[in-house]
Formats: sequence, C-alpha cells, structure tokens
Amino acid sequence: MLFAIALLIVFVIVAMRAAPREKQEDAHIHGAGQIGLLAAMALFGVDYYTSYFYATGEMMSALHPYHLQQYGYIAVIVIAIANAVFGFLYMYSLGIFNEGGGSYTASMRYLSPGLSLIVAVVLLQDYIFTIVVSSLSGVDQLLSILNAYNIGWYVHVGLGIALVTITWYLTIRGRGESSAVVFTMLGVFVLMTIVLAIGLVLAKTRGVSPVVYEDHFKNANLWQAAYHMLTASMKGLVALSGLEAMSNGIQFVKNEDFGLVKWGKKQLPKLQGLWEYYSGKAGIGRMVQTSFLFYGGTTTAFLAYFSYHFNVFDGTLGRSLVGNLAFIGFDQIPGGNILYLAYQILAVGLLASASMTAFQDLQATEWRDVAMGEIPEIIVYRDKRGTFTRSVTIAFVVVIIITFIIRGNTSAGVPYYGIGVFMPIMAMGFAVRKHILEHFTGRKRAWGSAAAGFAGVLSGIVFIGQIVGKWQEGGWVVLISFSILVLIANIVLVSPAGFREPVQIHRIVREKARVQGAMASIVEWQSLRMQEYRYSVLVAIARFFELFGVRRPIRYAQPAFAGDYDHALHVDHPEAPSLLEQYLDHPEPKLGGAPKETASREED
Repeated sequence: MLFAIALLIVFVIVAMRAAPREKQEDAHIHGAGQIGLLAAMALFGVDYYTSYFYATGEMMSALHPYHLQQYGYIAVIVIAIANAVFGFLYMYSLGIFNEGGGSYTASMRYLSPGLSLIVAVVLLQDYIFTIVVSSLSGVDQLLSILNAYNIGWYVHVGLGIALVTITWYLTIRGRGESSAVVFTMLGVFVLMTIVLAIGLVLAKTRGVSPVVYEDHFKNANLWQAAYHMLTASMKGLVALSGLEAMSNGIQFVKNEDFGLVKWGKKQLPKLQGLWEYYSGKAGIGRMVQTSFLFYGGTTTAFLAYFSYHFNVFDGTLGRSLVGNLAFIGFDQIPGGNILYLAYQILAVGLLASASMTAFQDLQATEWRDVAMGEIPEIIVYRDKRGTFTRSVTIAFVVVIIITFIIRGNTSAGVPYYGIGVFMPIMAMGFAVRKHILEHFTGRKRAWGSAAAGFAGVLSGIVFIGQIVGKWQEGGWVVLISFSILVLIANIVLVSPAGFREPVQIHRIVREKARVQGAMASIVEWQSLRMQEYRYSVLVAIARFFELFGVRRPIRYAQPAFAGDYDHALHVDHPEAPSLLEQYLDHPEPKLGGAPKETASREED
C-alpha cells in the first residue's frame, strides 16, 4: 500500500510541475486568454485522449454478443487508417485556415454559405453530445468501482449532472486555470496507464485466467457479421471531434514557437523545413494533432487485445471494459487496490473534463453564429477572463435536459455524438481540395487534390457508415434531428432576427466579442457572405410564392457586398482597417481638433 501511495504522489508532483501556467500578459490578449502548447494539448485534446475509456468498450460491445470479438483487429485497422488520413488533412489545413473556424471557415471560403450553415448546425449538435457522452462515461467508470455499472438510470442521471456542473464551473473560470487542472490529470493518466500496461503484461505471463461467466451468443451469418464489424468500426471512431476542435479553437492559441521548435531552429538548422512546419500557432495546433495520428489506433489495439485475452467487456462483473482491465492489471502491482481506485476516480475526472473541449468550441462557434445571424445577438457576452459565459451556460442547461431524455444511458447518446463530426471533416476535405486546385500546379496539384479528395470521400463514407452502423440504436433519428436543426437555422437566418447590417456586425465582433485582427476580419467577411445568402433565400421564397400569384416584396435592400476573401483579410496589408470601416459613422472633427482624453482620478 505504501508503494502505491508513494507512486501516486510522485506521479501527481511530476504532472503538476509540468502543467502550464497562464502568464498575466497572455490572459488579456484581445480578452482571449491565449494558451500555449501544453494547455492546448489539455483543452483541445482531452476529449480525444479520454475516448480511451469508452471507444474500445463500445467497439467490443458490438462484436462480443455475436462471438466476433476475435476479429476486433479488423475494426482497429479501419480506425487507425481513418485517424491517420483525417489527421494529416487537418494538419495541412491549419496552414490555410490558421485564424480559427475549422471547417466552418473552410466551407464558407471555398464551398458555399449554405453548406457552411449546415456545418455550423452539425458542429453545435456534436459539441453538445460530446458533453453528454463524456460525462455519462465518467459515471460508468465511477460506478465500476462499486461493481454497480448496471444500477438504476436515475443514479446515472444524477451523477452525470453533477459532473457536468463541475465542468461548467471550471470552464467559466477561464482557460488558463482549467488547462492547468486538466493537464495535471492527463499527466497522471499517462503515467498510470504505463503502469497498467506493465501489470497486464505481467498478468498474461503469470497465466492469470480469463474471466469465466455464462455467455449467450447470437447467431450471425456472413452479411450480419460484416454489418456488426462496420458498427464496431464506427463506434471506435467517436472521438475524432478533437481534430475539428483544435482547428476551430486555434484562435485561442499563442502565435509563437514552442520550446522544441525554438531549440531545433538553433541546434538543427538542417531541419529548417520541419521547424517551419511546426512554427507559430499553426505549429502548436499541428503538434496537438500529430499526437492524434496514432493514439486512437494504438490505444484501441491495446485494449481490444487484452479485452479478448481476459474475456472482459462493458458490463462484465458490473464494470466497464477499462474498469475490468484496470482491476486485473493493477492487481499485479503492490498496492494494486489503491491504484485501481485512483485510476477509476481519475477516469471520472478526465471524462468530465473532456466536456471542456466541447465548451471551448461552443464558445468559438457561437459568437461567429451570432455575427452571421444564425443565433440571436443576446447570446454574445464575454467576461473579463475571455469566456463567453452565456454560451457555456446555455449548453449546460441543454445537456441536463438531454441527460434526462436518454435516462443517463451512454450508448443512447453515442449515435448523435460520433456522426456529426464527419460531415464537417468531409467539408474540410473538399475545401482543401479546391484550395490546392486554385493555388498549385503540376504534380503538387494532382497529388494534393487527389489526397484531399480521398479524405473528403472517406469522411463521407464514414458519415453514412455511422448512420447505417448505428441504425438500430437510433442512428435513423439523427437524420431527423439533423434535418430539423438545419431547417430551424435557416428559419432563424431569414427571419428579422437574422438580419445583420455592417454596423451591427462590427459591434458584435469588435465590441461585444472583443475580437481583433485577422480573426475579426474573417468573421466580418463570413457575416457579409451569410447575409448575401440570406438575401438570395428571401428572393427565392418570393419567387416561389409568385408562381401562385402571391407577390411579396423584399423588406430589405440588397446587403453589402462581401468581396474577395483575401482582400477582406488584407493578406498583403495586415495593418489595413476593417472592411466594415466604410459603413461606420465617424463624427466630424470640431474646431481645434478632437478633445484630449484625460485619465481618471483613480489612474492618477
């Protein structure tokens, strides 16, 4: 016991020493609370990293009832390939769309405003269900400690709401503080997982017997087996939202080189191309996404192998899959009971913290939606720490309602969670393809466009596969919810609440959201483009009614022209003013010039 306690103390101290600390000068850059590499790894990666606790369990649960668990490696290969393809796509895209927005910005720039609106709606659904699934998965791990995985639904609901409340509180406290907490937990998780891996290897070499219990397998023919293999593969891909999260949240990252790049530029100048690739805020984002390339495939293979070997799955002996393996692995280490309890409690905290990724991206998305007219303006409020507290709180309330609706059942929320992210990834693939076709020639153009197109097509296949693979568990309902959300978003946009004039857009972006620079210019351009789309929809509606003899005049004049993206962003002249400057009213200077500003008595 003393050995286990000492080991945990060492792990906590090491993780805390390595955790990022927000500097005062970074806390108020545009009011954003800018973060560096370690904090970005924590906040934008925690959702992806903690899929370790539930993705493999969901995958094996699709195979085990049909006695197909020995073929789990096929699903693992599919997951690993998809992780690599989509990971490289997003790493490349950060060089193009390095001011935030992810596929939202990409689809607006290279595809169409209508598709951008759909992407925005799908992402909001995905972020909400990320919070739901992560929190309830944390509850599953907590109940595994008491062998009460199958306890009544009301316990799952109550504990789930408690975990979401903690996550909500940490999020509104600001990015700097929450990133330090999450990074510390991730550090301890990595160190303890290494110990767990050692314990599982020892258990195998010592001949620990697989768990024996009565199985009731269902028969499956070849086509049914293929369907269940598809379902297993799709369930293991639920956490790729981390890619979009980092791309969307790059606006909150410091625009500076992290330590390794600074060292490499001085000590290994021959690798200048590599260091440039990982330079600046795009480089920080790419480093986070580099860790995604092999993590999913590696951890899924690791857990699937020992799950099959020891014959344990979600629900076995009242524990989750990871809970069962932790019980077996840590039992081989002195003080294993202490380590097992600590690991499960840590899993609860991490899975609750995974909601922070979604909360961060909800903030990064919703203020843009407000500027474009897709969400009412009242949603935008930013406190002194840079947090959009109203966005976070509204999401918190919606998550509680959904948790009650699905009765605290994690699996019931998974179909809605995993499906949404692949539609935005598909949009990103085709947007990158169009960018390459416009800016490159020769072999780079041919191979680059083919690779991006392949990523887009693969994501489309996975998007459909997610719906088909989860059809019996509610995948078909996603089609209905998806259609309803898109319809509602368009209705809000064409309603009076969706109208945005240039002065209003400028106020929302520059004053209420307190965003400046290239990021602000992008959103202003996007907002003008969305107003052009809104006007075209209103014209189409009016023409439709004219077919039946009903003439409805357009209430609003033609919106301001958005123009070219590069011109709006001022690529050649970054010091140029906002493209909305021409629409603002500037008071005429009085005789003698503008009055001098005087400091307040407190400042004196």
